[in-house]
Amino acid sequence: MLITSIGQGLLWAPLVIGVFLTFRILNIPDLTTEGSFPLGAAVTISSMLAGQSAIVASLLGFVAGCLAGWVTGVLDTKLKMPSLLAGILTMTGLYSINMHIMGKANIPLLDQKTLMGWLPASWSLNLQTIVIGSVVTLVVLAGLIWLFQTRLGLSLMATGNNPAMSAANGIYTDRMVIIGYMLSNGLIAQSNGYADIGMGIGTIVIGLASVLVGEIFLHGRQIWVRLTGMVVGAIIYCYLLTLAMGLGFPVNDLKILSAAILVIVICLPLLQNKYRTKWQLRRYLKEIGVDQHATTNYSERPTLAKSLLSRNQQRAARLKGRESND
Repeated sequence: MLITSIGQGLLWAPLVIGVFLTFRILNIPDLTTEGSFPLGAAVTISSMLAGQSAIVASLLGFVAGCLAGWVTGVLDTKLKMPSLLAGILTMTGLYSINMHIMGKANIPLLDQKTLMGWLPASWSLNLQTIVIGSVVTLVVLAGLIWLFQTRLGLSLMATGNNPAMSAANGIYTDRMVIIGYMLSNGLIAQSNGYADIGMGIGTIVIGLASVLVGEIFLHGRQIWVRLTGMVVGAIIYCYLLTLAMGLGFPVNDLKILSAAILVIVICLPLLQNKYRTKWQLRRYLKEIGVDQHATTNYSERPTLAKSLLSRNQQRAARLKGRESND
């Protein structure tokens, strides 16, 4: 179960990293992913059926995803549409485009040689998936880590942190946003062996859940730590789904399980912060000698306030006395 989750998580990692780029780096909720994911699959498989190699077809799928992100970026920056609406419009338009590319709702990949065909046939499917997923994920991580060390990458992060200040310092923020959209929607990977018109439904939920899970288990300020956390989040998310299926949940419930996991990982940090705040308050009240139960009794709040006021007055008097003695 764990080995299968690692392989599937590594294949999902580029998608999660793409969602991370718009959701965390640019602070933009982008729904284009649900249309660009089947677009990349449609272009990749159609290219392979037309005689292209798996590597060339995958690169064409990446370019197609970048074009979808470019459309959303133009709608957002040039036409001044809200980012959420721009993503919805692009996603809706891509439905018809995907149908034109595939010609039908589903096209399988039959006897064509895939990336796994380059590996020894004696290897198990899980091992082949882990090797291919590791290679693709490492290439994506290395490319993005290098990118964020360049002026372009730093400008991209600065645009997400403070667009107004970035524009004041001469950064073309609209261009950075468009580039972010293109990278986000170009980073897709799939191992289903087919392209389906509805395969993109729920991908944004999968991406967001993996992003939040990764930030819980591995967080930091350095970009390589954050990107690695996205890979860890994708693996843990796939493991949770595999564990749920192992407990007897039907495959048709995967979408609602994905939504439930997203709700949990959103609420968990909030509950942690709430508990941490209460613990710090109790510790502070204990240090100053105040009964923590007195703060919960509304009738005793005036007495508590007078007690705190008198103590502050006594401290002020002592400080004043020390100053006069000096």
